[in-house]
Amino acid sequence: MKTYILTLGMVMGMVFFAKAQKAPPTPSEMTTKSIEAMDKKIKMNPTQKNIIYNYMLDLFKEQAALTKKQQTGMYNEDDISKFYRMQNETTKNVRNILKGEQQTQYDQYLEEVLRGGNKKKKKGKHEEEEVVTGIDGLKLPAGTTAGNP
Repeated sequence: MKTYILTLGMVMGMVFFAKAQKAPPTPSEMTTKSIEAMDKKIKMNPTQKNIIYNYMLDLFKEQAALTKKQQTGMYNEDDISKFYRMQNETTKNVRNILKGEQQTQYDQYLEEVLRGGNKKKKKGKHEEEEVVTGIDGLKLPAGTTAGNP
């Protein structure tokens, strides 16, 4: 009787563990999330949203395919360079769809995404360290050398 209960407990534990693992988001979910975030920064009309959605969906499908190839070890450098070319082409196409001020807002949005988004600072007893971006972030403080400490 104890073995049956133990076996049942193990099976149920494995089922709960399997359900607890999150599946990676699908390309359409990533596209929808990306478009919603972009629309908050750049006010787009419905036509622009639909066209950009299609471009982004193609890009995220390619990204998912590349990720699968990387996980199986079946990718090469040409696949990665193909993805980067597609990413640059998608960015160029999106910029062509946007008009005037939207293009500069899109550039700012891309910079924000590349920086990691707007991370909210925690309000606490400890002060946050000021993050320096751009070329100033690469400069060494006065009095230090570039060698080993």
